[in-house]
Amino acid sequence: MITAMLFAGGSGVRMKDSDIPKQFLEIGGKPIIIHTIEHFANHPLVDAIVVACKADWIEYLNNLIKEFNVPKFRAVVPGGKTGFDSIHNGVVAVAGFSKNPDDIILICDGVRPMLSEKLITNCINDTIKYKSAVPVTPSIDSLLYSEDGISCGKSYQRSTMYITQAPQGYTMERILWAHNEAYKRGITNPVSSSELFIELGEKVHIFLGERFNIKVTTSEDLTTLRAQFYYNNYKQFAKEELKYGL
Repeated sequence: MITAMLFAGGSGVRMKDSDIPKQFLEIGGKPIIIHTIEHFANHPLVDAIVVACKADWIEYLNNLIKEFNVPKFRAVVPGGKTGFDSIHNGVVAVAGFSKNPDDIILICDGVRPMLSEKLITNCINDTIKYKSAVPVTPSIDSLLYSEDGISCGKSYQRSTMYITQAPQGYTMERILWAHNEAYKRGITNPVSSSELFIELGEKVHIFLGERFNIKVTTSEDLTTLRAQFYYNNYKQFAKEELKYGL
């Protein structure tokens, strides 16, 4: 069984020009989170979907699920105080019905509306093979390290640096072990599931992600996303014009 678990518990504090949580902002007539969910709902290998959502927006999300008639949906559960808490709540919900240790969970933030079917497929296939799969893109920028944000005396070799993306795939056995160990060891707020495994002394398998798979975090990301959607719509319109000789 393959389940997509999306977490959307944040309030979007870095999206300074909106009071609406970023996952519910509309692009192309749909909230961002619906775009993200639909990539998994329409994928032939994904069997079920669970979302960990900001508690006071659960009813709103449930209404959206009905409005857009999203298939494969199993549950919406409350998010937590941190991203890790939200992921944990979602993992526990998936564990309630996904009982085979080799079942796969695809963990993804709810603000990746540009996901491709190919990326999801690659994540699933690599998780089957390696029991973990984290999409990454090579860093194209030079990286400097600073503790105070004012001065810097250290740099990193760019060729060894990678930017993590989502979805991140894990077998249920591995992710449940990691979450149990996290609470035993007092690891309370890793940035991502891959970071959790690394903090636990484990390695994760990485594979090449896609640069268009942006995470909508800031107003600038939202501008980029809108531009891409408008461009895609323009390309489709141009194809139809050519098709009908317009």
